[in-house]
Order: sequence, then C-alpha cells, then structure tokens
Amino acid sequence: MIFLWIASGSMAQTAREIIDRANDKMQGESNAAEMVMKIVRPTWTREITMKSWARGTEYSLVLVTAPARDKGSAFLKRKNELWNWQPTIDRVIKMPPSMMMQSWMGSDFTNDDLVKESSVVDDYNHRIVEDTTIGEYQVWKIELIPKEDAAVVWGRIEAYIDKSDYLQLLFKYYDEDDYLINTMVLSDVKNLGGRMIPSKLEMIPAKNPDQKTVIIYKSMEFDNNLPESFFSIQNMKRVR
Repeated sequence: MIFLWIASGSMAQTAREIIDRANDKMQGESNAAEMVMKIVRPTWTREITMKSWARGTEYSLVLVTAPARDKGSAFLKRKNELWNWQPTIDRVIKMPPSMMMQSWMGSDFTNDDLVKESSVVDDYNHRIVEDTTIGEYQVWKIELIPKEDAAVVWGRIEAYIDKSDYLQLLFKYYDEDDYLINTMVLSDVKNLGGRMIPSKLEMIPAKNPDQKTVIIYKSMEFDNNLPESFFSIQNMKRVR
C-alpha cells in the first residue's frame, strides 16, 4: 500500500503542469488564427476582424483586417518589446509597459490580453485551490499569484481547467487590491486546427456587467514553424 501511495503521488500533476498543458493546447509551439471581435454595449455593437500569429509566449503579431478605418493596423510583440503600426499616419509606436492595462481598440480586452505580454506559466506561482464543476465539466480551480520579479498587470488570477481534456473554461482577473476586474468565459468547443478547443471567448468587466467583448475564432492552425524573423517591425507593416 505504501508503494502504491508513492507511485500515485509521483504521477499527480502540479498546478503549474496543468496550466502549462492547458495553455499549450490553446497555443501550441506556434499558431495562426482568424477571428472576429464583437464589442457589445447596451446601445451599440462594433465588429472587428483580425488575423493573428504567435510563436511561444515571446512573439506575437495581430493584424486588423476590418472595418476599413482600422484596416492594416497591427500590433507586434518581440520578447519584452511591444509595437503598434498605424498605417493611416504612417507611424510605428513603441508601447510602454504603462499601457498594458489600457483597453485594446475600445474593447474589454487589455493590450496585455491581446499580445499576451505576460506568461501565465512562467510569471506566476500556481496552486490548486479545489475541485469544482462548470456545467458538464469537472474542473480544477487554480490560483495564480505573480512572482516577485514578474512584470505583470494582474494581482491574482483564478483559472478553471477541465480535468478530462485540459480545456480552459473560465478566468477571473483581480487587481493588486484583490478586486475582481474582468471575467473571461470560454465556450463553444469546436475542432480548430485538429484540436478540440473553445472557439468563443467572452470578456466581461466586473464594474459593467451589462457590456462585454466577444472573440470568435473562425480558424486556427497550430505548430506551423513560424520563424522569429516573421515577427519583425518590417513584416508588421507589410503582413496581410
């Protein structure tokens, strides 16, 4: 019995391993995606279409393809540097860390959410809080606390991960004073790029629960061997 207890304990997953596996399922070594973002307000709705590319957590590129007034705008992350290309004024702007909590294009997503400046795997300490359920799913509730030297915008994150398929189902984002700021709900699991993953993300601000921003993934491709050179300022200006 002692041997069985030791064996089962050695196979138990840590909270970090669960977050890493769930994150890898959604991101892969690299990925490319097409998506629609809908900004929903009580009296109006705005729709933006985008393409995105990512390589790990250090490189990402997002291109706005519609509406016409925003078409061609792009956002680039290279390691710790963040850039924005605005073709209407023919200007590249380097974004300081102070802008990471600001709204991205008027949505409920922050600049940090969009370019994933921080890593939920490397920049946080992880702890399994409890087992719980979300709808039909049996999930782990995992708490993420920032490491002391991590440059992150959140004071704490709660992640809810499906036990069977490591689906990311819910995230709650808290500020440094432990006030809930945003809740992200992931749903509508579909086959995208050969993986069963949530295709719909809803970001809901705690202070304005009557509004939200919805991202719907139309297509995804994983592990497409994007080189680091793809994520350059020059390519940000010309990618289509």
